[in-house]
This record gives sequence, C-alpha cells and structure tokens, in this order.
Amino acid sequence: MAALTQKTHILPGIRASWYRPLGESDVRRIADAAFEVLDKSGMAVYSPAAFEAFRAAGAVVDEKSRIARLPRSLVEDCIASNPSSITLYSRDGECDAVLEENRVHYGTGGTAIYVLDPDTGERRYSTTEDIILNARLVDALDNVHVFTINVFPHDIEDKDDIDVNRFFHALDNTTKHVMGGIYSPDGLRKVVRVAQMISGGADALRAEPFVSFITLLISPFKIDQTYGEITCHLAREGLPVVVPTEPMCGTTAPITLAGSILTHVAETLAGITLVQCVKRGAPGICGSVGSISDLRTMGNLGGPIERGMINAAVSQMAQHFEVPFYGTAGTSDAKEVDVQAAYESAMSSLLVAMSGANYIHDIAGLMEFDLTVSYEKLVLDNEILGMCQRVLRGIEVNDDTLAVNLMIEKGPGKDFLTEEHTVKYMRQEFFMPRLANREKREAFQPGTDALGRARQFVRKVRESDHESRLPPEVRKSVLAAFPEIGASPSA
Repeated sequence: MAALTQKTHILPGIRASWYRPLGESDVRRIADAAFEVLDKSGMAVYSPAAFEAFRAAGAVVDEKSRIARLPRSLVEDCIASNPSSITLYSRDGECDAVLEENRVHYGTGGTAIYVLDPDTGERRYSTTEDIILNARLVDALDNVHVFTINVFPHDIEDKDDIDVNRFFHALDNTTKHVMGGIYSPDGLRKVVRVAQMISGGADALRAEPFVSFITLLISPFKIDQTYGEITCHLAREGLPVVVPTEPMCGTTAPITLAGSILTHVAETLAGITLVQCVKRGAPGICGSVGSISDLRTMGNLGGPIERGMINAAVSQMAQHFEVPFYGTAGTSDAKEVDVQAAYESAMSSLLVAMSGANYIHDIAGLMEFDLTVSYEKLVLDNEILGMCQRVLRGIEVNDDTLAVNLMIEKGPGKDFLTEEHTVKYMRQEFFMPRLANREKREAFQPGTDALGRARQFVRKVRESDHESRLPPEVRKSVLAAFPEIGASPSA
C-alpha cells in the first residue's frame, strides 16, 4: 500500500476529442441562439457593480426591471478579449492545470454539507477537519489535479470567517491548486490577502495564481447581488474566476437537453461578458454544473447519464468559443459507496473527459445529489480517473508498436514474454490499478477488494505524519494576521 501515497500526477492535460455529442451545424445553431437570447431577453442583474459595468460597455439596460440586454457584438468582443488559455498553478510546479483547447484535468468540488464518517460510516455534518483530510487525500492522489474545496465547515459560525478558514486549511494541506466558492465579499478579501502573503504580493499572485474562485449565475438568467459583486471584484484583481451556471431540465431550464445546453451556454457567456466588461483580459472561465430534475419529487439529480451528455456538449461549445471550461462529472445519487455509485460516476466521468473538458470538478468523492462526500469514494474515483486517462491516451500506432518485424522474426507458435519489446512497453501500455483485485479467487482475502483497499488508503493517510505544506514563517505570519483561522493538527 505504500505506493498509493506517492504523487505521480499521471499525464495531466491530455488532449481529447473522442466524444462530440453535437454536430458542427448544431454548434453553430446553439451559438447563434445564445447570442439571440442574450440580446433579446438579457440578464436580470441585481449587483450594482455588474449593472454599471454592463451599462458602461454598451448593454441596453432598464433601471426598473434591472434587465441588461447584451448585444451580440458586445458578447463576441468580450469572448475575444477573454484569455483562451488559463493556468491553474500548483505551488510546487508539479501539477499545473493548463485550461485550453481540449486539454483535460480533474478535481474535487461541490461544497457538500455532509461526509460519510471514515470511522463509523455514518453520515454527519462536515467540519474544518474534513477540509483538512480531503486536502491531504487529494495531495496524495495521482489523478486528481486540483483541489476544489469540497465540504462546508459547519464549526465556523461567523459567515465572514468561513472563506478564510476553508482556503487556509486547504493551502496548508496540499500544494495542488486550490479553487473554491465564496460566501461573502469580506471573506473573499481575506482569502486574497492570505494568498498574496503566501505568494509574495499581489503582482506575484496574478502572475502565477495558485488559487481561483467560483461564483454562480442563478438560472434562469439572473446575476444576484453577492455573486455579481464578487465576480466584479475578482475581475478587477485579475484572478481566475469561474462563472458557472446550474440550470435543471424541466425546472429552471427547458425540459429538453438542447434547451438546457442553450441555457448553460447563454448564461455562462453572460458571465464571461461581465468579467471582460469589468477588466479586459481578466481570466474568466466558463462553467457548467447543471443536470436534470426528478419531476416526481422536484429534486435535482447528480448521477444521471444526461448530466454527462449536457456537460460534454457545453464543453464542445466552449471549445468552439475558445474559452477555458469548467464542467461537472463523476457524481452519483447513491447513498452508500456501492454499485450505483461506481457506474454512475464512471459513465459520466468518461463521457465528459472524452469531450475534452478542461477542468472537470466534482469528479471525485461526491454522492447523494452532491450533498455528501465519501473519503472511500474519493479514492475509488481516483482509480476510475486513471482508467479515463488511459482511454484519453488512445492507441499509438507506429512501426515499433505494430511490431511487424518482431512477429515475422518470431514466426508462428512463439510467445513474446521474454522479448525486449515486451519489457519496453509492459509498464506504459496498460493502466495498472492499485485498488482493483485481480488475483485468483484462491488468493483472495477479506478486505482486499477495491473498497477495502480504498479504506486502507484513507486510514494510511490519516495515520501518516501531518505536516504543513506552507513555509513555516509564512504560515506563522498568516495565522498572526488572521486570528479567526482555527487551529489544526499541524498548528
């Protein structure tokens, strides 16, 4: 089990265009429709800063209704000024995520409010300690490239202290890029200051941002006050901001997949437009989080295959516009780490990865309508992602891999076991699972199935030495400047 904790960061940023759910004519039609909706219907904008930014850039605004209609020329100009490549930097340089074209990366996400306790297996409210353990696990997993803070700290009571605690404890426990949502403007300012202290100043942070932020457009077609103000602040700071949208088929979007895709595209392009209206060239990232609704209960679903199809299609649209993209996959509606959790997560993960989505969040650990994180599922999903990576690599065909001369030389009836060609390729040609049990039944021992091995991995990380991933003096300075940050085992 020791090898499981070695970070190898297997092939981040593989290029993929294996799954294209939309035809080229479909892409053009959806693009034209998105421009039409934003021009003729527009966005309801309740953020004063966002409303004024749209007005100043040439949007047609109505003070009474708070509607801002965005001309096609304005949206197209903003798409053109948004960076087509954005790097989510890791602090040690080992796992940078370059969001561009069809390069694929994976991470956590969701800000779940529950975890399955690793000791009891029971669902409970998440705490700061769960942020810490999730960050430590992500730091050790080779196919999870970004840590999007995935649980809510219920033990933090003051709303303005939530963000700084979440981000600090994430940065304290992983060197991978840290992304997260924001709960208050004051909290955001604290997080940015912490990140600047770690990086050595505002300019250094902008040059190589190791943190990024998620806001949200409220479906259908609304920018609320808090998220709008936060988006504008981040644009002015020049820090990466995801402007995702979360429409649900049949409730906050049309029931059809095509209607949902159009809603996603139009709304997130409005977010990109806002970022560029505030500051041309600021790093805005398109986002897709939506799914379908269970119209029997009016609940939102995390694991349907249609969610993967929608996100793959929006990924295709983002590539058409040449804008970095953040999508969703790997989630499940299962209540336990069971067969349902496995097949729902695997199917959507593979579909969205094969579409070339730049950063797929939520793809490891989430279950139960995105409400709960399972540590064991996080580790199992890492293995699923390794399989996805192997698919994205494809099959390399050249003179050496075809081995024609070797076949002729060997002739009929001879095996290839001891050939140099076999030694050369045997470790790189196949995905080698670390959790799956491939032994014969006679050698099988209880607790050595995939779930059992995932539990062993979680236990090993929990029992390992808990060391800060921040330089000691920097860590000391941050904690002195922000006494509202709670203590952790590495304090």
